[in-house]
Parts: sequence; structure tokens; C-alpha cells
Amino acid sequence: MRKVNIPDHVARDGGMTKRAAETAVGTVFVSVAAAPARGEDVKAAGFGRFALNSRPAREDRSPATGERTAFGPSSGVSFKAAKALKDALI
Repeated sequence: MRKVNIPDHVARDGGMTKRAAETAVGTVFVSVAAAPARGEDVKAAGFGRFALNSRPAREDRSPATGERTAFGPSSGVSFKAAKALKDALI
């Protein structure tokens, strides 16, 4: 399923217009994306948790040339599925 398909399902299952569902889904995605940038985790009971993941600076070597390259610290977002979601997938 793609992001553009989600409002269709929300509108159908939630008994609302497609425009209202698009607004609701868009607001949820913006909120989930903004929270880790503020250092907050997003926890949805029965679904999972999105958390900011920090990686320290490191140095790596190209196998082809042997040249060393330095990478600065970086961050990303990790997702850990809740037990209920894992159980639903089995």
C-alpha cells in the first residue's frame, strides 16, 4: 500500500469524506515526522514506536582504492513494531 491509498481506506472505514481523510492522514504523517526532530519518540499502542537514532562519527575505507573517508555524526529514525503488530503478521 502506498501513502496515497491510505486516505481511501480511512474514508471508507471511518465514514468520512475523502478530503477529511486526506487532511487527517496528512496531519498524522507531519506529526510523526516532526516528533523525532524535537527529540521525542512516537509511541502508538499496538502498532509500534518511532525513535531518533544517533550514530557517531566514523571512518571507512574504500575497498577498491584503499582511500579513507571520514563520515560525521548522523541521525535517523528507527521503528520497532509492537507485539500486537508482530502477532498480526504471523
